[in-house]
Amino acid sequence: MSEIEYTDINKSFEAAVERSKKIEADIQVNPKKYRVLTGDRPTGQLHVGHYFGSLQNRVRLANMGVPTMILIADYQVLTDHDAFDKISQNTKQLVIDYLAAGIDPEKQDVIIYPHSYVPECNQLMLPFLTLVSNAELSRNPTVKEEIESAGLKNVNAGMYTYPIHQACDILFCKGNVVPVGKDQLPHLEMTRNIASRFNNKFCKGKDPVFPEPQALLAKTPMILGLDGTQKMSKSRNNAIMLAWNEDETAKAIKKATTDSDRNITYDPVNRPAVANLLTLISLCTGEEPTAIAARIGDGGGGGLKAALTEAVNEKLRPLRQKRAQLEADPEYIRQVLLNGAEKAREIGIKTLDEVREVMNMKI
Repeated sequence: MSEIEYTDINKSFEAAVERSKKIEADIQVNPKKYRVLTGDRPTGQLHVGHYFGSLQNRVRLANMGVPTMILIADYQVLTDHDAFDKISQNTKQLVIDYLAAGIDPEKQDVIIYPHSYVPECNQLMLPFLTLVSNAELSRNPTVKEEIESAGLKNVNAGMYTYPIHQACDILFCKGNVVPVGKDQLPHLEMTRNIASRFNNKFCKGKDPVFPEPQALLAKTPMILGLDGTQKMSKSRNNAIMLAWNEDETAKAIKKATTDSDRNITYDPVNRPAVANLLTLISLCTGEEPTAIAARIGDGGGGGLKAALTEAVNEKLRPLRQKRAQLEADPEYIRQVLLNGAEKAREIGIKTLDEVREVMNMKI
């Protein structure tokens, strides 16, 4: 990457940070002005990285009264996973995790729905594809990274059009805020471009159909797994799953990576594995990592792992109790999904009608 390109990327990120700060401040005052689109692919149960990285923020926004769409992106699993035989089961497990974490569609302005049950969303794919070039899809850095991380040798067209799918997901419901990390900004920029191009092409002299969504950047630092080197992921066998019991949690944490220095200090540069475990404790307790390190002192890796086990199990105990109740009521989980799909379709039908109108396709 040239120095000019690197500088441009940094400037773009800095601008996104400033916009995110302004949106965060305005949401506090005008929550109904926004519609958040967020979600997950149903590739398995969620872990503490998801909990601190996204779930807590979704609950916070929903409790503030922000209209929130939570998408379960089941179609997108097909782009780089072969585990289609578990999609239904994983979808229901995601809903259980959402509800156990504090999402409540009955009390909050929240809609949880599976992508495959909202055909109106997918009908936006064709017009959106005409607004994007092959070159733009091929050079999307996030797609490149996902192809590399999945080790794909034969890349299907669904992977290349993944950013267009995401644009459909965001724009069908006119989402104007998307909580993302820095790595997802290229996808969101593609969505903004599609919205702008659609409005410029089809809405001349008329009100625009689609908003240009903004990023609400995550405040939580990237959470590494128990190996201390890679992002937490079930597939990397370095995660702490929300669904685990306390003994399973303790067993996993015992295998966590530390180092040979018995004196525990918070030093992310020179002691990243130890610093990561201290960060996890901090997220659970609200205590500063440096203070946690001072308390453990020369307790070594054993003392650090014991402190982390206690903190995680204490933090997740209410969630796990709620999870057990929800798992015992599969029909309720099914109804949450069906009700959400019905509401999402109502939104999609209205949007699709507007799209047909401006594209001169109404009969």
